[in-house]
Amino acid sequence: MSEPRDVRIKRMQMRSMRRGIKEMDIILSAYAGRNLADMDTAGLDVYDALLHENDQDLYQWVTGQVQPPARFANLIADIAQTFQK
Repeated sequence: MSEPRDVRIKRMQMRSMRRGIKEMDIILSAYAGRNLADMDTAGLDVYDALLHENDQDLYQWVTGQVQPPARFANLIADIAQTFQK
């Protein structure tokens, strides 16, 4: 049984806020609040997969210290651009 869209978005917003490191809590919760409702299913799938990644890796990808895996490259670029403004 698949999760209804609104339940899925709420789950991902909560997962974005409750990370392992505070910097990722702040970055991902703000990004999720601004963008999840407007994402299509494919975008939500990629974001959901991203939420299963290690926080230290995510932080290095978002801050440009390490190249993200290709499947996350566009999403990470979007998240990073949001926080460099």
